[in-house]
Amino acid sequence: MSRARLLKDRLILALSWFFSLISVFVLLAILVFIFKTGVEDLSWDMIKGDYNSKNVIARVEDPELAKLGNFQVPSSLPAGTYYSRKLGLALQDGLDKNKSKVVTVHAIDPESPLMHAKSITAGQEGQVMRPFPGMVLKKLTYLDAEGNRGHVGPQVQKNAQKSVAELDQKAEAFYEYFGQSKGGGIRGSMLTSIMLIAITLVLVLPIGICAAIWLNEVAAKNRFTDIIRTGIDMLAGIPSIIFGLMGMTMLYPITAAFGIQGQSIVLGGLTMSVVLLPLVIRQTEEALKTVPVSMRMGSLSLGASLTQTIFRVVLPQAMPGIVTACLLSISRVIGESAALIYTMGVAISDQPVYSRGATTLALHVWKVMSGEQPDFAQATAISIVILALVLILNFLTRFILNRLHRKQLGLDKGV
Repeated sequence: MSRARLLKDRLILALSWFFSLISVFVLLAILVFIFKTGVEDLSWDMIKGDYNSKNVIARVEDPELAKLGNFQVPSSLPAGTYYSRKLGLALQDGLDKNKSKVVTVHAIDPESPLMHAKSITAGQEGQVMRPFPGMVLKKLTYLDAEGNRGHVGPQVQKNAQKSVAELDQKAEAFYEYFGQSKGGGIRGSMLTSIMLIAITLVLVLPIGICAAIWLNEVAAKNRFTDIIRTGIDMLAGIPSIIFGLMGMTMLYPITAAFGIQGQSIVLGGLTMSVVLLPLVIRQTEEALKTVPVSMRMGSLSLGASLTQTIFRVVLPQAMPGIVTACLLSISRVIGESAALIYTMGVAISDQPVYSRGATTLALHVWKVMSGEQPDFAQATAISIVILALVLILNFLTRFILNRLHRKQLGLDKGV
């Protein structure tokens, strides 16, 4: 090998290493930023909690139940937590989803008079509403020795320390509290993502797989099928936001015919089906092409029909590629946002239903970042959840493919 050729090969190898290191560095930088910014906001309460805060006003009418006690201070209170001996209530300062200062309930004694409070909120009158750890305490009203009402909490500009100090000094009986759930959860968006995935797969998999079977196994190889394949490839390159506009103009009449007015999860599922159709068709067709022609010929020579050959010989052998198309579709649905802004909207719903608009996890990120005060911490926390789901899908894909390959090898050995 000449010296010039050797130098050229080393230069190409060095450039390959250089650009590979840049790619790895950029990827690691993104991951470090996401985890560093969002890991503090990531919690089980965020995953299972509602996004919208729920208010409750509860009061104790019975003077006997409203009497205060002398509770023992727990030995395991964390720093920055203040405990009221009279109410058996531990409070601490914190921040809500908008980064405003709040006072939250850290713990409450089971014998506290607050545990007997009944709601006076419209629609929930008379229900026992016990404060719970994590609840935001907006205001607490007590009665002093003269029967006058006093107030503590952030609504009267008193933090956790000042509130507990005033309660233990002046309170003689509990009267009322105004609290709300902390909010900022993503449970509704996770449910919406699952519902959207279900609708999309039910629509796109039968159509996409059948179209791929027709193109690869049935249709003649001519100019017409070449035009169809070209159209499918062009469809795959269209920006997804254009699909969103198409969904609102062309697919909306379909949902409206079934009585679904406006943006909805069903409309989003129809739109995502069109978005994913090229992916499923091409991936399935490539999987079908990997099946040796000799297997088709052998099946047909033994007297099997074309339909029997396709569904009993070809499809089982192509199943790993079809499963890959299915899981790639799920990953695409999880990460899609542009095509869903027009068809599903950006209103976060804690109780999503198919006939109304809601947000997926990706749309939830867009929502919290599009306001006047973007919430980077919550957006990156949700991004961690999305990355975790995609990572799980990748491992699941590998696991299923390995199982299918092992099964096929076992069947081959049996033959």
